[in-house]
Amino acid sequence: MDKDEVKKSPKANLEPHKATYWLMGLVLAVALILLALEWTTETTKMDESIVVAHVVTEEEIEVTRRDPTPPPPPPPPVPDTPEILEIVEDEVDTRLDIQEFNDETAQQTVVAPPPPPAPPREVAVAVDEIFVVVEVQPEFPGGNAAMMSWLSSNMRYPVIAQENGIQGRVITNFVVERDGSITDVQVVRGVDPSLDREAIRVVSAMPRWTPGQQRGQAVRVRFTLPVVFRLQQ
Repeated sequence: MDKDEVKKSPKANLEPHKATYWLMGLVLAVALILLALEWTTETTKMDESIVVAHVVTEEEIEVTRRDPTPPPPPPPPVPDTPEILEIVEDEVDTRLDIQEFNDETAQQTVVAPPPPPAPPREVAVAVDEIFVVVEVQPEFPGGNAAMMSWLSSNMRYPVIAQENGIQGRVITNFVVERDGSITDVQVVRGVDPSLDREAIRVVSAMPRWTPGQQRGQAVRVRFTLPVVFRLQQ
């Protein structure tokens, strides 16, 4: 049989079924596309559910292991800020206008100086008290050198003491009165009665001294004076 004849056989001719096969292919292609889309959606949903479940599980485990976080402490109280007063110093003209300065203003502004302090009260010194140590000691007129010269010139050496060769130092004690006169002459330590009497006589005959002073007042002062008797060889 010829090829041309086979093609013309009604059983071998596929032209009448061409549309049917095309529709079937189209349906099959659409079915495959839908199946692929559904499979992709399910896989994505499953993966997301797995990921979410995994994350939730890790968070739950991590939260379970942590200690509860204490609440934050309350903020410290805000101290009251004092108001800052700004002092603005005004410029004051201290120059005095002589024309506007009258007597009434002077009486109101000029302050009198305070009175001077009262002088200290002087303590009265007992005039009859006899002092031993005073602020200003009594003194013979002209000083100690003049006193020794006066004693040498006015002293009389007792003859009995000269004949017996008696000499020494007689310690006398007396009071210089407030007027400088000499009173109450005594022998504190004597050598011989004749020398002691002569020492008392010559001391009592001394001129007036400059009196001693205590707190600016003349006072009575007891004074000790040695009188030396010495024989010349």
